[in-house]
Amino acid sequence: MELTPERLPAHLASEALRPAYLVAGQDPLRALEASDAVRLAARAQGITEREVFEAEGNREPDWEGLEASFRAPGLFSARRLLELRLPTGKPGKKGAEAIIGFCADPPADVTLLVSTGEWSRTHEGKWSEAIGRAGIVVKATAIKPHELADWIERRLRGKGLRVERDAVQRLAERVEGNLLAAAQEIDKLVLLADGGILDAARMDELVADAARFDVFRLVDAAMNGNGAQVSRMLRGLQAEGEAIPALMGMVVKELQTAAALARAGNLSTAFKAQRIWDSKQPMYKRALQRHAAPRWEQFVVEAGRVDRIAKGRFRAGEEPDDAWLQLERLLLAVADARAVRLLAG
Repeated sequence: MELTPERLPAHLASEALRPAYLVAGQDPLRALEASDAVRLAARAQGITEREVFEAEGNREPDWEGLEASFRAPGLFSARRLLELRLPTGKPGKKGAEAIIGFCADPPADVTLLVSTGEWSRTHEGKWSEAIGRAGIVVKATAIKPHELADWIERRLRGKGLRVERDAVQRLAERVEGNLLAAAQEIDKLVLLADGGILDAARMDELVADAARFDVFRLVDAAMNGNGAQVSRMLRGLQAEGEAIPALMGMVVKELQTAAALARAGNLSTAFKAQRIWDSKQPMYKRALQRHAAPRWEQFVVEAGRVDRIAKGRFRAGEEPDDAWLQLERLLLAVADARAVRLLAG
């Protein structure tokens, strides 16, 4: 059976948990909320024991350990939730066999939740079909531009807000396809709206204008590999009179975080140590695949140089330069490994 992320919570509330769930897709918000819905349903149905198996880089999950957990009795509860996280969406032959075997004869006390960071038709196979037969497949794919307004309107109405279509369109334009940003703005509207119908004018009053291109989204665009968006956001920030030193704190912080993650031996442990939310982990994983640890150290050094240029503090041998241009080159290099050559310019 296949469901959209938005339909999953109602389905979970209407029946007992099925043996297996697959949450597949690249949109971090839809995937996170779908997985959270399964976890919440598990807790509501008395499942308190959870075990996580995860693939990291070229290292596969502990398939023997997973299969042993399928058949082992729970330590603290009669029922258990086992999570299998596959960032690439490909379990390989051994993993596929383990999943198919589980779905063919699922233990009564185990629910399996498989989540992926990538998904397309090329990822589908007998293992995902087996999950579909035994349980539920949820495809958390990215919302297309022409679907965004409808997605926003459904979410607004689901939160109990009454809104006119032009107000929905205004919010869609401002969040620029970023569902996480849209969700945050909608949560604010729940607190700020006075119970009336939201029109475009009221939406303008209540929602921060995404045309300001705040630094959080700027850095996220670079980490997600969206160079075109980086350049456009920088133009917007510059036009609004923002000062580069005010931006560099967050830029440096994110680059230092990425450098620390790149040096770490165990990424899951590093995510916990850095207190990085589950919703942001796929962004960092994609960024880390583009650059090795030494490159991230180079980016941190380059960020320091940009900050000095912006403040007019030059070291011996350094020439005055355009700080906005150098910041753009730095973030484009973060977004695309091919642009690293720009840093020498």
